Amino acid sequence: MAQADIALIGLAVMGQNLVLNMNDHGFVVCAFNRTVSKVDSFLANEAKGTQVVGAHSLQEMVSKLKKPRRVMMLVKAGQAVDDFINQLIPLLEPGDIIIDGGNSEYRDSTRRCKDLKARGILFVGSGVSGGEDGARYGPSLMPGGDPAAWPHIKPIFQSIAAQVEGEPCCDWVGEEGAGHFVKMVHNGIEYGDMQLICEAYHLMKDVLCMEQDEMAKAFEDWNKTELDSFLIEITADILKFRDTDSKHLLPKIRDTAGQKGTGKWTAISALEFGIPVTLIGEAVFARCLSSLKEERIVHPSTNSCHSSRRRTPSELRTH
Repeated sequence: MAQADIALIGLAVMGQNLVLNMNDHGFVVCAFNRTVSKVDSFLANEAKGTQVVGAHSLQEMVSKLKKPRRVMMLVKAGQAVDDFINQLIPLLEPGDIIIDGGNSEYRDSTRRCKDLKARGILFVGSGVSGGEDGARYGPSLMPGGDPAAWPHIKPIFQSIAAQVEGEPCCDWVGEEGAGHFVKMVHNGIEYGDMQLICEAYHLMKDVLCMEQDEMAKAFEDWNKTELDSFLIEITADILKFRDTDSKHLLPKIRDTAGQKGTGKWTAISALEFGIPVTLIGEAVFARCLSSLKEERIVHPSTNSCHSSRRRTPSELRTH
């Protein structure tokens, strides 16, 4: 019997939290995962006592959905998205909706939107921002794709989204790949923000020779100014955080950083459109360099915290 308002495929932490968020707002969700044992585990533990229903096959999942059927995927970008779409197509009818909530490349979303439209199926590519906590208690959502889908997903998306002064952090951003394009640029900007924070940390640590708690205090002070932001706030917390041996954890972490692609895609798009985003480009290159280095190499003149007198900011400005 059709009972679920929406289905969600992919029960990693983000998917689980989004399901629970939807449940909290009165929507019945049908949960499915490729490894079906995870469905049973989720229903018996995290989703125990909720309205969430499970499915052990895509056929069963589709049979439990109200029409028009709404199916959201939170799976790894790339081939996995196409594989699920290809499996869903024979099970769906014209007017049904497929939503990709992963970090897909926006051109892939444009292609999928066009291909599915030719079959009468409505496609939405939506950015989902806010991480695991955001998914659970209120993400920022950036849906785009076939505009005919928006009235059918708007009540769910705007209910579960974060709210600022009563306004949901979710609205329709445009057709085809627009949702994932906005998410790509959003992530690219975050690359730049994180690079600036890393460079500030480098100057504090290796030039000003500040201690961990001193640096944390500086970031806390910055967070009370126009720099107030989530990234500045958590940087202060990270700098203060101590390991089980009571020593600061951050210096123990290897100086390398990976990437999933959104920053790189932003830089490539900027080159294609002739838009200068030099900070984002440099942030991507810095990650490339960090992943290549086994050890961080610091020029002797900036690595003398323990062997020379600490210089003040005013002295540094004279050099």
